[in-house]
Amino acid sequence: MTREGTPLKGVALVLAATLLFAGGDTLGKHLSMLYAATLVLAARYLINLVLVLATMWPRHRSAVWQTQRTGLVLLRGLLLAAATVTMLLALRVMPVAETVAIIYITPVLLMLAAGPILGERVSALGWLCAALGFAGVLLIARPGGGLDPWGVILGLSNAVLGTGYHLLTRILTRTETTMALLFNTALVGSILSVGATLVIGGQPMPTLPDIGLILVYGTFATIGHLLLTSAYREAPASILAPVNYMHIGFATVLGWLVFRQLPDAPGFAGMALIAAAGLLAAWRASR
Repeated sequence: MTREGTPLKGVALVLAATLLFAGGDTLGKHLSMLYAATLVLAARYLINLVLVLATMWPRHRSAVWQTQRTGLVLLRGLLLAAATVTMLLALRVMPVAETVAIIYITPVLLMLAAGPILGERVSALGWLCAALGFAGVLLIARPGGGLDPWGVILGLSNAVLGTGYHLLTRILTRTETTMALLFNTALVGSILSVGATLVIGGQPMPTLPDIGLILVYGTFATIGHLLLTSAYREAPASILAPVNYMHIGFATVLGWLVFRQLPDAPGFAGMALIAAAGLLAAWRASR
């Protein structure tokens, strides 16, 4: 027997996932302003690793970590760990809404990179998406806009690293299992972040309330990714991809509620252009 998905359930799962991601971004900004990014990252990845093992090891045993293209799998984990560091460092000096909006240029970069790397043709509509997306970034990061230039660079670095991560995901899903990709990503991130934390040393230890927030931060990220994965079993990407942009809306609201930070008018316009570029790219892909 086959099971048909429920598109409405898929949309609800994506909404829940993006809300958790926005909550994680807000917590990440708060924590990264108090503690080393590597320490916060170590907690996130260790929680991720424990949850993956707890849910998958009892049933699948050693298949959880078995891979065929181990080098590329480890490189994928490295790219995601580096992207997460740049995100935390960007959030330290940038408002949540603008930081999240900038990283949503990733779908456009992925579309452009898929041409030379995966042999996919970029149409005129694809180039229009790219132009809209980059115009949006320029509006957000314009000179005189008040954003930290270093934060903008970190946000764009996150988008580039995320593009590489997603390209490798598209390549590796042909040969690797989802659980192996999840486990090895968590393992690589845990080793790198814990190692970096030990090497840096001399950092203040979190207070008991902040330890609780770090645990919530890691749990939000892990559950968010699990919900997102489940959503794509319920509905096709053409339906769900536009819903992902609620992440920007949730991040804007939470950034205002927690930090009293709102984008100015050109910033909102730039965020709208980036979202429009992503929506057009999703519509193009669905066709």
